[in-house]
Amino acid sequence: MTKTIHSFKSVWDALADTPEQTASLRARAGLMRQITAVIEENGWTQMEAGAKCGVTQPRINDLLRGRISRFSLDALVNIAAALGRPIRIELEHPKHGRLTRVRRSA
Repeated sequence: MTKTIHSFKSVWDALADTPEQTASLRARAGLMRQITAVIEENGWTQMEAGAKCGVTQPRINDLLRGRISRFSLDALVNIAAALGRPIRIELEHPKHGRLTRVRRSA
């Protein structure tokens, strides 16, 4: 029996079926990490964070536990906006690795 070994550029490539899904997972994970950092830096309980973010305590629990499948990009942008944190989206040029910056305030 022959085993096939697959290699991937990132964990997101391994989890996703398409490049679009990979991009979404990567973006959502990044926002979740940053929102979690804000909550931890402020020392908020999950109830306090939920009140500040405009969501329930169970939603904050999902966020802090990294349950990425339960959050859309829109939901995370809304949470960031409720925290008064602007969002910046950057597009990378596929051939040159240069960034194209698009700034949007949440």
